[in-house]
Amino acid sequence: MRGLIGHHRAFSAVLAMFVAFVLSGATPARAGDNTFVEVTPNTAQAGTRVNIRASCDTANNQQATVQSDAFGRVVLRPDNGFLTGAVTIPRNREAGDYPVDLRCANGQTASTVLTVLNMTQPTKGPATGGGGTADDRGAGSLLLVGALVAVAVVAGLGVLGGGRRRAGTGS
Repeated sequence: MRGLIGHHRAFSAVLAMFVAFVLSGATPARAGDNTFVEVTPNTAQAGTRVNIRASCDTANNQQATVQSDAFGRVVLRPDNGFLTGAVTIPRNREAGDYPVDLRCANGQTASTVLTVLNMTQPTKGPATGGGGTADDRGAGSLLLVGALVAVAVVAGLGVLGGGRRRAGTGS
């Protein structure tokens, strides 16, 4: 029991020194520490919509602007303690990393990076045969009718053949 009490006191002393060390290094938050800009998603395909959320420290009740070569200029409006907006990246935007710069009404600024992908999608599928190069004069319908006739003939022969066996076995 004495060993446990000794370990408990030693642990408490180490913990107290750690807390004192952490608190002595802590500094109060200064104005401007809460200025930031976020783009979600921060990696996006050209042609998609991204959301922007920002904070201008104490000026979140005023509009701010965001500027980027990825999408141009966007005005952010106050929204539940933050500044928010959304924009669509143009489809023809080249792939790359684009700075996104926030300018607040109180003069503060912040920036982040938006990565734009541009994996262009073909507008028409490749001509691989069958669909685009096949003769389109009702060949599919003709094949379907032919298959149905063949099934009917086989079924009819089966019925006729089965009837003859019964007649022959009964005499």
